[in-house]
Amino acid sequence: MAADEKNTPEHDAREIPIEGAEEKECGGAECASAAPEAPEEAVQAEDAAAEDEVSEEAEDIAAEAEAVVADAERVAAAAEAEAAAMKDRYLRLQAEWDNYRKRTAEEAADMKIRAAEKLMEDVLPVLDDFERAIAHAEQNGEEGLLDGVKAISSKITQVFAKHGLQAINPAGEAFDALEHQAVATVPDESIPDETVAQVYQKGYRLGKKVLRPAMVTISSGGPKREAEEE
Repeated sequence: MAADEKNTPEHDAREIPIEGAEEKECGGAECASAAPEAPEEAVQAEDAAAEDEVSEEAEDIAAEAEAVVADAERVAAAAEAEAAAMKDRYLRLQAEWDNYRKRTAEEAADMKIRAAEKLMEDVLPVLDDFERAIAHAEQNGEEGLLDGVKAISSKITQVFAKHGLQAINPAGEAFDALEHQAVATVPDESIPDETVAQVYQKGYRLGKKVLRPAMVTISSGGPKREAEEE
């Protein structure tokens, strides 16, 4: 029985078909080739939509760029206009200042000339008196010349006083460093210290301005001067 089984020929194995096995065994390329293709119209529609979207974005960027350029041009134009206006204003102010400076300089020169003219007009009669006194002394000798000179001196002093000139003759007054120039000291215990003892040369002031201080000697060694009440 065992020998019969060994001698019995083996039957061929039969493959049993399984549904879906062919689908599992197909490769990727074959499956892909077997898949249905997308319609060409759909692809073209997608491409067109993408192109439209890109075109719209490009138009938006271009519009923004044009707006920025326009704003920059407006700002530049405004800046140029403002700079031109400021330059024009500066030039006008400079011209006005030059005219004002020239005008004031001319007015000051004219005032100086008019003031000198007025002074000279008042001094001319004094010069006439000097000439007459000299002519009288030459014809009649020196008699009466001193009286004439004194009269002329008094007259010219009045002319200068008319124009604001005042003499500084501080004999016996307290020394004032603003109006007096001390050239020496004199010991004197009978008068307060720093009193003007002698005037060597008169000083003069014009209004409140000291044109020339008086040259004086002052006392020393005397009692201290009491402070003047204001």
